[in-house]
Amino acid sequence: MEYKWVVLTVTTVGIFMATLDSSILVVGLPQVVLALHTNLVVGVWFITIYRLMITVLLVAIGRIADIYGRVRLYNWGFAVFAVGSLLSGLSFTAEELLAFRLVQGVGAALIFVNGVAIVTDAFAGNELGKGIGINQVAINAGTITGYTLSGILIQLFTWRSIFLVNVPIGFFGTYWSRKRLKELSKPETGQKFDLFGALTFSASITLLLLGMTIASITDPLSIGFLLASVLLMIIFVRVERGSKFPVLDLSLLRIRLFTAGNIANLLSGLAFAGLAFIMTLYFQLVRGYDPLHAGIFLIPLDATLIFIGPISGSLSDRWGARGLSTLGLVIAAIGVFLLSTFTTTTVYPQIALGLVLVGFGIGLFRSPNASSVMGSVPSTERGIASGVRSTIINTSIVASIPLVLSVMTAYIPYNTLINIIGNVTTISSGQISAAYIGPFLTGLQHALIIFSALILASSFFSLLRGPRTAS
Repeated sequence: MEYKWVVLTVTTVGIFMATLDSSILVVGLPQVVLALHTNLVVGVWFITIYRLMITVLLVAIGRIADIYGRVRLYNWGFAVFAVGSLLSGLSFTAEELLAFRLVQGVGAALIFVNGVAIVTDAFAGNELGKGIGINQVAINAGTITGYTLSGILIQLFTWRSIFLVNVPIGFFGTYWSRKRLKELSKPETGQKFDLFGALTFSASITLLLLGMTIASITDPLSIGFLLASVLLMIIFVRVERGSKFPVLDLSLLRIRLFTAGNIANLLSGLAFAGLAFIMTLYFQLVRGYDPLHAGIFLIPLDATLIFIGPISGSLSDRWGARGLSTLGLVIAAIGVFLLSTFTTTTVYPQIALGLVLVGFGIGLFRSPNASSVMGSVPSTERGIASGVRSTIINTSIVASIPLVLSVMTAYIPYNTLINIIGNVTTISSGQISAAYIGPFLTGLQHALIIFSALILASSFFSLLRGPRTAS
């Protein structure tokens, strides 16, 4: 088998696994909150801490990979993830689960950033869009499997099985990547790692997420965290500008294709990631469906994504990313707006249509945009470029659920909202009380309208990337 296809099979397993665990808790969150006798804030952090570790480590890992090699770090990622999955499935307290989800996140970060860079090295040239497009299928398949598999496993077994299912995949991936991958990109020599820059960036992102989840967005503590996050990000930018070996090469932002594509990733990612959480709350707490049906009802979203992803990747090799990505974002914005019209009696075919439109739009956007971003940078900086791209995507993913909750607190007091979603009676009965269903539904609808506007804004930046270049 030609080596580039070997690379694709190995990295596809890794990205599928890491993405699976990013989504597998979304549908089952109410049940895990109930089983561990905790509340919504802690429950959201079961999801957030995993995504947070991916986000804060990606830039640093990308830089380390450029210096020391990508394949070695990728192999370690599989092993760390497998151990974290096993320990998460054996957790008996909320604190234990948070700690072991953190371990999982470290492994996933090693897999994410190095996987895309390794694929880019192997497929560099005219087939880059095809390679990344097929690789994107793993992301989409991991997402859909996470939504549906969690419902099935929780119904048949317990919540622990949603973590333990990753263990055999993780150990197989560790063996397979160590056996088949080889280093194609020559590591940079004479480089040093910018530890202070990495720490300030990670601290800034962490404080941002704490500010969005620890209390109401208007609470003085939340405001303090957000201001501290902004201050640290300013310090980070100043440090990077003066560093001889920056952890984030800000000169990459001068590349128009790179910058425009990543801004589009940031804005659209907020909406794409938060959509599944909103629909899960709608299906389970407004309509009263169980986790299994909530997961099944989300299938049109990602089934469409899986179908369109590789096609759009190949088309981008022929026609470029600008038109395909921009059109996809416009279609996705229309789909999200259609979903914002749901009520307590909306028929499922109407909801499915909205999900299909969103899935089609995301599929049309993701692969061409990834190909455009990664193909625009020099080969020696693909590790850090992949780290920057993945960090931006994951920052939007991590911030998406806190953003949904922040919007909803405009209609339901923060403490009341926490009690509704994390209440034992609510979870066991499947629906919220009549007194709160009106404002709860309004909050979900308005969050979707905001998401639709964000996707439209991202389509503007996608258009700004300019025409296709030789890169």
